[in-house]
Amino acid sequence: METPVPTPVLQSLYRTMCRIRAFEDAAEEASRGGVAAFGQQAAGQAHVRGPLHLSTGQEAVPAGVCAHLRPTDYLTSTHRGHGHTLAKGADLERMMHELFGKASGYCGGRGGSMHIADFSVGMLGANGVVAAGIPIAVGAAQSIRIQRKDAIAVSFFGDGAINRGPFAESLNWAAAFALPILFVCEDNQWSATTRTGAMSAGPGAAARASSHGVESLQVDGNDVEAVYLAAGKLVEAIRGGAGPRLLHAKTYRFKGHVSVDPAAYRDPDELAAALRTDPLLVASAKLASRGVAATDIEEVLASARGEVAAAIESASAAPWPSPAAALEQIQDTGAGQWL
Repeated sequence: METPVPTPVLQSLYRTMCRIRAFEDAAEEASRGGVAAFGQQAAGQAHVRGPLHLSTGQEAVPAGVCAHLRPTDYLTSTHRGHGHTLAKGADLERMMHELFGKASGYCGGRGGSMHIADFSVGMLGANGVVAAGIPIAVGAAQSIRIQRKDAIAVSFFGDGAINRGPFAESLNWAAAFALPILFVCEDNQWSATTRTGAMSAGPGAAARASSHGVESLQVDGNDVEAVYLAAGKLVEAIRGGAGPRLLHAKTYRFKGHVSVDPAAYRDPDELAAALRTDPLLVASAKLASRGVAATDIEEVLASARGEVAAAIESASAAPWPSPAAALEQIQDTGAGQWL
């Protein structure tokens, strides 16, 4: 049996998961107009425009993996990337500003939920295209190799992405050149509104990695301690020059594909069973079993919600981008020859 992680480490992992959960809960409410629960704005006005891709229920994966990463390590994410971005060290307040479309957001309000990036902490960006972040991470790993940097790259992707060409191409390139990269498959068992098992042949991500000579580990993605331990082994091997590795984390997405999707296509009993393995509940039970007081555990989530409430207030009051900003940071096609 593996030695459990020290209690202070587990508490830190739990704190990261609580910040992710609080952020996404508040963002979801803000997209519906119900921000009164998190701030002072009147309910009924949607401050986050458009649907959100939420990772509620998957918090243990980014928390457990990113705890092993340094600011100099690179990371690419998915359209469901709030958790990865927060766990990598991005500023929660600036993220909320971006979701609100404000000038003070990470992308000046242009990118919104699916395109947040923070190069200062190695976060190369979320990506609205399924599997598109994987080859970007491989390119980052190639640059690490060429520049002989002491760093690694990490790419998060979902189980649906393994059926797209970039996954196979990226595995092959990373293996052929023994690149310092960790592939992380967040297997939430649903590809948008379709059960992944109905459209994916074979045993899954780990088996496909093995066919390219990439070693992998499978882990319970709802147990942050298990994710932390498995990711630690893989990251250590990669930093030691062993080449690429893959982590296959089995988890579950509690919400629909997007925030406006009621997910009526799912069996209610399946969802009920998944909720009983909520990663926050699993971690809090472990902390309680180690003697951490219930009030201390509860305070972590309360503190996270307070931090997010402050970000909501700040984002609500922040200025909008100026009209002139619409013409900045765009491609110049010349004198209209492409029109």
